[in-house]
Amino acid sequence: MKEEKKMKKLTAILAAALAGLMLFAGCSANGGWGPYPDANSDYFAEDVGGNYDYESVIEQPFYETAEKSEHYFTLDRNTANYSMVRRQIAEEMRILPDSVRAEELINYFDYDYAAPEAGDNVKSSTYLFPCPWNEEHFLMNVGVKTENVTINSIAANYVFLIDVSGSMQGDDRIGLIKKSLTTLVQSLSEKDRVAIVTYASGVKTVLDSTPADENGKQKILNKIDGLRAGGSTNGSGGIDRAYSILYENRIVNGNNRVIMMSDGDFNVGVTDGGSLSQFISERAQEGFYLSVLGYGMGNMRDGILETLARHGNGNYAFIDNETEAKKVFEREIDGMLVTVAKDAKAGVIFNEETVKSYRPIGYDTKLISEDQFDDPDTDAGEIGSNLCVSILYEIELTETAQAGARLADVEIRYKDADGENADRTEKNFINYLPNPTNDTAFISCVAEFAMILRNSAYKGDANFQSILTRLEGLSDYLAADELKAEFKTIVLKAARSELYG
Repeated sequence: MKEEKKMKKLTAILAAALAGLMLFAGCSANGGWGPYPDANSDYFAEDVGGNYDYESVIEQPFYETAEKSEHYFTLDRNTANYSMVRRQIAEEMRILPDSVRAEELINYFDYDYAAPEAGDNVKSSTYLFPCPWNEEHFLMNVGVKTENVTINSIAANYVFLIDVSGSMQGDDRIGLIKKSLTTLVQSLSEKDRVAIVTYASGVKTVLDSTPADENGKQKILNKIDGLRAGGSTNGSGGIDRAYSILYENRIVNGNNRVIMMSDGDFNVGVTDGGSLSQFISERAQEGFYLSVLGYGMGNMRDGILETLARHGNGNYAFIDNETEAKKVFEREIDGMLVTVAKDAKAGVIFNEETVKSYRPIGYDTKLISEDQFDDPDTDAGEIGSNLCVSILYEIELTETAQAGARLADVEIRYKDADGENADRTEKNFINYLPNPTNDTAFISCVAEFAMILRNSAYKGDANFQSILTRLEGLSDYLAADELKAEFKTIVLKAARSELYG
């Protein structure tokens, strides 16, 4: 009876919020429902500069090790930026330089990193290899691999939150969403549950939470097949409803997750990005996660979607075609929906006796302070099951650096997704002993490509021909992975466009 009264109270608050009172409902630690903060920013307003909105990326510079030897940042494995780059190059659009997130290009691919031992969530490996665009420098990579946990190993409570506004019309938007969800539903088991919420001018519960057994799956698929797009975009109202249903059907120690599919073009309802992020972050701390999937380039609000995923302890991918849908919903389904390392963050300490200077390549928007790194309560990144994450630096050695000497120490801190081990650590180091592999050769190609696209001030001798020549030497390696083989065609198309001279 107490839970029923609580949910009736929630329903009333949500109705008030959608009527314009701007209240956001959320299950707090003490069981109460707090007010949604007043909207006081235009974060979600129309972007007057064009139809592709993103968070501007400012590259990190070279740091003199004698002045700054420590580098700290949150660790995750988003890949949306690579898919958006691919889409724009395919459509012969010039990539906006400050939209490129180098780590998402590199992390898009799988690598042959060592897997964790039994009982560990994370394993790191270190590599040192030549820097192609500056022969006086080296590249240093920390390769991280997570344990393999399948989606069927834990009961799941999913709410599909689907944008069906007018901006989502088209085969590459609502059509691709329907194909994506059909693939996802087929992988679920009878212990899982699915609800469907749509939002456009209004919000609709298309399907109440339904078991994904044989009969239930057919109901879910029928509702997905009937989805149609049209209207404006009340994104905040949809998020309200989705989290309410998620809470009502929560599974203790289960995977309680909203899966949001949108172009992020919110133009009706609450438009304060900071408050919305705060709400989602609070729900994540209570065990209600958010994964975000972007569709369609026309009104794409990349900055909004990336921010929501970051605060929702989920990941962010951009689905630009059916191949990408299969990658996310088949090949990497466990990584998308099963978190194995929460609040992940990395600290790298360079040895000033051997490393004169260093420059991080990527994670430019994920920086944290040493105090935040040391604070176990810092809300950091999340990494899913059976995924690879790469941490890349360009380094300049000192004149006195000797072969075999220590270059840097690495520490990765995280928490178990189930909360049983609150604070876990993976430590490693790297010495002055080059150990190039086919993986590192490929990573150097992707990093160089990212630097050319963003016209990096640190690109040195970077050029498309150098990348293509090195990729030619990796023909057998590329042939074993269609996504890596595709990368070569993307580089070639970008080179031929003459947009990046």
